[in-house]
Amino acid sequence: MFGYTEAQIAQFGLTFGVGAFILYMLFIVLNLALESKAGKFGTFILFLVLSFGMMGFMAKNLIQWMLGI
Repeated sequence: MFGYTEAQIAQFGLTFGVGAFILYMLFIVLNLALESKAGKFGTFILFLVLSFGMMGFMAKNLIQWMLGI
C-alpha cells in the first residue's frame, strides 16, 4: 500500500494510533476529574490509577528504543 510494507504500516499505527488514543484517554480522565470536582489530590489519584496501564505501554516503548530492539 503506497510502497510501504505491512510491518511499516503496523509500526506506524502502533506508534501514532495508540499514542493518539492515549491522549484521548487522558482527556477523558481530565474531564472525569473536572466533572466530579475531585480537587488536586483526587485528580492526581485519578490520573495515577487510571493511567497506570498507559505508563506501562510507554515504558515498554522507551525500553525498546533504548535497547535498540
